Amino acid sequence: MQNTETQMHRTLGRSGIPVSALGFGCWAIGGEWQDLDGQPLGWGKVDDEESVRAIHRALDLGVTFFDTADVYGAGHSERVLGRALGKRRDDVVVATKWGNLFDERTRTRTGQDDSPEHARGALTASLARLGTDHVDLYQLHISDAHPEQAARLRDTCEEFVREGLVRAYAWSTDDPARAAVFAEGEHCAAVQHALNVLQDAPSMLTLCEELGLASINRSPLAMGLLTGKQHMGRDTLQEGDIRSRPPAWLQGFGDGSGADPAWLARVDALRDVLTNGGRTLAQGALAWLWARSPHTVPIPGFRSVAQAEENAGAIEKGPLTAEQLAEIDRVLGR
Repeated sequence: MQNTETQMHRTLGRSGIPVSALGFGCWAIGGEWQDLDGQPLGWGKVDDEESVRAIHRALDLGVTFFDTADVYGAGHSERVLGRALGKRRDDVVVATKWGNLFDERTRTRTGQDDSPEHARGALTASLARLGTDHVDLYQLHISDAHPEQAARLRDTCEEFVREGLVRAYAWSTDDPARAAVFAEGEHCAAVQHALNVLQDAPSMLTLCEELGLASINRSPLAMGLLTGKQHMGRDTLQEGDIRSRPPAWLQGFGDGSGADPAWLARVDALRDVLTNGGRTLAQGALAWLWARSPHTVPIPGFRSVAQAEENAGAIEKGPLTAEQLAEIDRVLGR
């Protein structure tokens, strides 16, 4: 078992920036937003005041890493996070993303722009919404951008670092080859990618190990499947929740009629080992991520103080043991 200090903190790759071992993902607090076809892209309605209280509670519990994106809620997530942090901004590490176009007034995602010119304009806008003069980690949010164009954007990020607008940068992508392109930059510190106990990513973790990158884990709770609160039936998902009309890339929710029974069966099979030691199912899933690699920083979402407390409560219980990792692999047949 790791000691408390190791459990509480990790380093953001080769940047040397210390972060809590647990980050908080701010997608959900952006509220409802959509694409041009009316496809929901958020997690349904939210209470901004509860979001602020949840962020304050996370800070009190030792969480120092917050991940958002300019497009979450079409700018709303950044505004809520900036307001909540207020005078405590310098106590935390803030990550945001760019690459999407959106209309704040209609809360609609309207397209993408992979030009260096857009990157600069997007950064300026994010700084204003966050109420800060710099972003600690700036991440490309176009997962399938062409590597040659990404190399130009990497050079643009280096300019941002020299200007003091950004401390480090990363790419949000599930492709190790693309992540390696950004990693050629001196101040590239991480890659954000999907990783959870149901969806391992060994190639990406190997890349992080070889290049000294932080592995920032989105979907650490498999879009809610690993909280134990998802069941079969669409009535469990509210209007405006992306899982009620899942896009092709969103696994585990079938045709939108609720959680996929096969995925729920895998969760049930893991329940005993993940809840060992007094953990909740979600806490066990986070503990698996910490045990999986010393580079991982999971960023579960939240919309309430209760969720913030449950997620942060995983820290004191630490990672799973090697024996528990092996048992999980046995149960999942991998």
